[in-house]
Amino acid sequence: MSEELSIDADATRWSIGERAGLPLLVLLHGYGADEHDLFGLAPFLPDDIAVASVAAPLAPPWPMPGRSWYAIDGLNGRDPDAVTIAARAFLRWLDIAAADASTVALLGFSQGAAVALQAMRLEPTRFDAVVALSGYASPGDLPDDEALREARPRVFWGRGTNDDVIPAPLVAHTAVWLPDHSELTGRVYPGLTHSISEDELADVRVFLEKWRDASR
Repeated sequence: MSEELSIDADATRWSIGERAGLPLLVLLHGYGADEHDLFGLAPFLPDDIAVASVAAPLAPPWPMPGRSWYAIDGLNGRDPDAVTIAARAFLRWLDIAAADASTVALLGFSQGAAVALQAMRLEPTRFDAVVALSGYASPGDLPDDEALREARPRVFWGRGTNDDVIPAPLVAHTAVWLPDHSELTGRVYPGLTHSISEDELADVRVFLEKWRDASR
């Protein structure tokens, strides 16, 4: 895999055109989806923020549609190094896209959640809040993990009891790792599969409203 993945900035969907000085929430979709997928959540998110939905840099193997952040199948599926490469590509996109934002938060689903958490690990003081839905924290150590433990950014981690997509060992790892490296708000939703429920979305809105209000 190339060490220089790049995000197509022209594919990014924005909720508003005039966004200078506003809090910015960036949406990172899951495997096989694209920049249009999570953008449908925008009406259910807090007011008075800018929302950007990013297209992942890779195409998954045919015939899977959409985009992917890293491979999930094969001998190297979910390779932590591949997650890091994707997160670095995202951060390079963010350097330009978030130049005028007053504060930045991330909301990722599945693969996008893993990349969002990895980006937080690479730059521990950059993000004021991260929402990780149906995702996981990648195993292994990164150089700034200790700085992250001290910074303790706010993280919302939501998942369903019936989610059989994320392997159980990764869920178990995340359940131990996140409380040690963040100010965690964790929610487990009975009966929820690998998806987002209305109850979860309501909890996410409350979490992000606190982030928005704290930036004022």
